Amino acid sequence: MQNPFRLLLALLLAATALAQTDIGIVDVKGSDTISVSVTANSPDLQNLALTAFNTHGRLHLVASGGSYAVSFSSSGGNTVSVTVSRGSSTVLTQTVSGSNPRNALLKAADVAVNKITGLRGYFAGKLAFVGERSGKTEIYTSDLFFGDLFKWTSDGKQVMGPRWAPDGQRIIFTSYRTTFPDIYVLELGSRRISLLASFKGTNSGGRFSPDGSRAAMVLSGEGNPEVYIGNAQGRQLRRLTTNQSVEASPAFSPDGSRVLFVSDAAGGPQLYTVPAAGGAMTRLTTNISKYCAEPDWSAAEPNKIVFTAGVGRGYQTAVFDIAAKSSKIVSKAPTDAIEPVWLADGRHVICTFRAANTRSLYILDTESGKATRLSPAAMGNASSASYLAQ
Repeated sequence: MQNPFRLLLALLLAATALAQTDIGIVDVKGSDTISVSVTANSPDLQNLALTAFNTHGRLHLVASGGSYAVSFSSSGGNTVSVTVSRGSSTVLTQTVSGSNPRNALLKAADVAVNKITGLRGYFAGKLAFVGERSGKTEIYTSDLFFGDLFKWTSDGKQVMGPRWAPDGQRIIFTSYRTTFPDIYVLELGSRRISLLASFKGTNSGGRFSPDGSRAAMVLSGEGNPEVYIGNAQGRQLRRLTTNQSVEASPAFSPDGSRVLFVSDAAGGPQLYTVPAAGGAMTRLTTNISKYCAEPDWSAAEPNKIVFTAGVGRGYQTAVFDIAAKSSKIVSKAPTDAIEPVWLADGRHVICTFRAANTRSLYILDTESGKATRLSPAAMGNASSASYLAQ
């Protein structure tokens, strides 16, 4: 019988990488793309705007003559004005404030995207992720395009699975700061790291509920990795699963009423849900792979769940449509495309492209398969992203 701890790690980290090479972009232009020209009154704004718009699978950048023209200009301080034109008509003019000029530009770009596509913008969101720029795995945060980069841990211990609290003030994560994996909470305001769960065995997969009042996690203190739920301080714990299988990767439904997780109860890792108040676990029949793991439930599109699926000898990102009860592989990467998490629009995700010796973060359009690299080469390996909408 396979060692449960080894299987748990496999569910959390996926299997050993195949010998593949890293890539820069997978560009698949769909028939529904909208051509857009983007200009700004400073090189910094121009470069950032072009970088942001180039990640959007619904949009196609052109130098001029597009269906829409978007222009940005600094309004002084931390404000940016955006104008959206269609032909000779101006359809939007708005001034947007941000925490700094860069953030203001990204917020203004989100306004433009929403006007053009009807989709919620995702450019101004924040990232938490595992970076290895120092040679050790540490927790970093940044904006979506790796500006405002900050390293929060420096203890040189292995860290996994950082996840934002919905208020953006805390990050829950797993760390081997002691001999075994425990769950911690990083408070960004004070930089204080506190222990949330440290029971006998393994403690992993911490995830806050949509309102931030509860946390789901996987604990093996009673002999088998099971899904638990407690308050945001890790107290008042209740066990949600009771079986001889291995559970991993809990995530809440958008309304917080159910917990989505992975279990090998069917003989291999598959997706299940269980009521957050307790009850029977229900399998989501994806009918796409014998390996389904690392799920994330879309807040913008509650019928969509993104997950990692085993495909051949590798792994790709897939989406399960709850209403249609159907799944599809949405990534076209020559590497593994794992650890997907939704962005704010319910169309794009961030995932890790994993090659033989590299891990890089990409934005993936689940409609067209277009993938654009986010993490710069100077960052080194970057993986296990969490996204906070703004």
